[in-house]
Amino acid sequence: MGPGVGRPAGWLAPLAALLLLPAGVVAPGWSASIPLANPSSGPCPAGSPVQLLDPAELGPTRAPARPAADPQRRDYRHRLAPTPLGWPRRHHWCVWVEPASGVGPAARWEQAWLTAVDAALASWAELVPITRTARPDQAQVRILRRRPPLRGGRASHGRAELALAVLQRGERQELEPVVQLSLSPGQRPLALQATALHELGHAFGLWGHSDQAGDAMAAVPGAVPVLQLSHRDRATFQWLQQQAGLSPAAPPGPAR
Repeated sequence: MGPGVGRPAGWLAPLAALLLLPAGVVAPGWSASIPLANPSSGPCPAGSPVQLLDPAELGPTRAPARPAADPQRRDYRHRLAPTPLGWPRRHHWCVWVEPASGVGPAARWEQAWLTAVDAALASWAELVPITRTARPDQAQVRILRRRPPLRGGRASHGRAELALAVLQRGERQELEPVVQLSLSPGQRPLALQATALHELGHAFGLWGHSDQAGDAMAAVPGAVPVLQLSHRDRATFQWLQQQAGLSPAAPPGPAR
């Protein structure tokens, strides 16, 4: 969770790779406070890609202005960056988590990974509705149990990558943020939970970092893992949720 980790690599990740992940069953041990989506109805309908929107082609003037700092320093809104099509926030998120295999010597460590991810999700579920889904094509956030590849020769334990896409969901086309989140299982449980809490903050729209080590979204973590959202994390997220969401620059064209 060092500086730069979790920031989008360009604003567009390869959406095809995100949408073609294998479906799986939901592993046991999830918090009852996070509901499970119905595969055929409910808040998480399956979607298929219609169009990828390349922000580089849209021009920088379409992006909302970066906010000014809160004069009372209650949050770090001024450190967040919008996309050229607006703030990638939602009032409800559908999340798919890579399930455990449930077999072999790795099963224990896989379950420990799921427990840490569950705890981090439960913290964010206090601020925004989250629904778990057993199918990745139903989700805006997909969480993978893997170590992120090196970036610029530097290793990291977690990374969130953002794509903007027009998706066909039922009879409607919707512009949505789609986030792939990679979390390395090779961490101590508390460090893993802190990493998951941080990267989920990016996934849910906080594309930036706090400058204070006590915040879950700190650019540089302190010596003690942050396992709960701070007052500043909460205030920043609540500010974000009041901003306009993504808005397409033009009606969707033919699929690319």
